[in-house]
Amino acid sequence: MKTFWKVFIVSFISFFFAISLGSYTYILESRHKMNSKVAEIENEDEVEDKALKKPQVYTSLPEAFKKNNRVNVAVLGMEDVRADTIMLASFSPETKKVDVISIPRDTYIHRKGYDGAEQRKINSIYGEHGIEGIKKAISHILEGVPIHHSVMIDYEGVINIIDSIGGVDVVVPFDMKYQDPTSTPPLNIDIKKGSQTLDGKKSLDFLRYRKGNGRETGYIDGDLGRIKAQQQFLTSFVNKTLSYRLPIVIKNSFNHIKTDITLKEALSYGKNAIGIKSDNFSFIMLPGEAEFKRFNGKLLSYYIHDPLEVKKVLYEIYGVKKTP
Repeated sequence: MKTFWKVFIVSFISFFFAISLGSYTYILESRHKMNSKVAEIENEDEVEDKALKKPQVYTSLPEAFKKNNRVNVAVLGMEDVRADTIMLASFSPETKKVDVISIPRDTYIHRKGYDGAEQRKINSIYGEHGIEGIKKAISHILEGVPIHHSVMIDYEGVINIIDSIGGVDVVVPFDMKYQDPTSTPPLNIDIKKGSQTLDGKKSLDFLRYRKGNGRETGYIDGDLGRIKAQQQFLTSFVNKTLSYRLPIVIKNSFNHIKTDITLKEALSYGKNAIGIKSDNFSFIMLPGEAEFKRFNGKLLSYYIHDPLEVKKVLYEIYGVKKTP
């Protein structure tokens, strides 16, 4: 049983709460099959210390996308009908590496027929095109990378998950104070500077914070600063959660996750993730820079990704070696 719960927790981290949910559902609906699944997973544990396979080398991204068995998951933190946080989590069963690419919600993307200033931001796509539209947009920005699954989590789910592990340790770079009663849900952030353990509510405030009510406070680089803070938070979250074997974590997140990962896939991915460590996680910012653009007389800040640098990131993740 200890090994079975170990699979749950490892899976939980690997795909930001989704993979293990299928396993949890499996227990609820098929307890009589649990013993056979536990036996399978324990057999996997016996070979856990074997050397990992050497990653294959490819000569192009299309070849790598076709032949590599990485599993790519679009991870969204939702703010009503907008995607407040957008990431691509890419897991390699062979190397047990999890590469997470953060995509700024203000990333510029052109959609034919959508000419409003706000409609040129990637976070607006979900409202018109749903999760499939977001997946297509992420794939387009990331040079056609295949996206196999999606995971969406709401704010209440984040609070429950963080409280389940007793909070997350972070270093808050400055006093964070901000109020916005019109936000969904309303924002009333008040976090002091310094090293501390944030509970679920404070963690959500930390993840959502970008700037104070006055211009003189907040991240100098706006949403990019917030993404860097989120990556620090996720690193701390991974380090702490890998030390836990608490089914309650999964139970408390179950009703706040939407995913298309099937039960069979969840169990398979979970077994492949046995032995994963915090060092196996890599957090990457989508290469690019912020720019101001004017549409229909409205000036807005956008994040313009750099296709050449994006390719370099994907070459590294997929093991593509360009020939001279």
